[in-house]
Amino acid sequence: MAKRTNPKRNYPRMARVNELLREVLAEALERIDDDRLVDVTVTNVACEADIGSAVVHFDVLAGAEADPEVLEAFEELRPRLQAAINRETRLKQTPKLTFAADPVIRSAERIDAVLRGLRSHDPGEAAGSDPA
Repeated sequence: MAKRTNPKRNYPRMARVNELLREVLAEALERIDDDRLVDVTVTNVACEADIGSAVVHFDVLAGAEADPEVLEAFEELRPRLQAAINRETRLKQTPKLTFAADPVIRSAERIDAVLRGLRSHDPGEAAGSDPA
């Protein structure tokens, strides 16, 4: 007889905890009325195995220039966000949140800018030839 598995639990516990924290934080941010957090997306949460702390990665539509202002807003709202996690999850403890801009998205933006720069200097494109 095959062992029954729960389809909701087919990936590691910490991945589930991280996704749960991301969802709770994203919903809490929707309810917060703060102009500094407009167009902010929580892209990832990386919680330590003991759930003592978690790094919340975010991205801002305005770009890296808006990061200091967003970080200041997150620092002010940290107790409120941690309270939302405490209220909406069944974790043994609430992780202490720290916030950082998502390095993956920043790297992708840099790569995209480099590729755009290469295309603008492509001699075949400048002559009007079709690359296809």
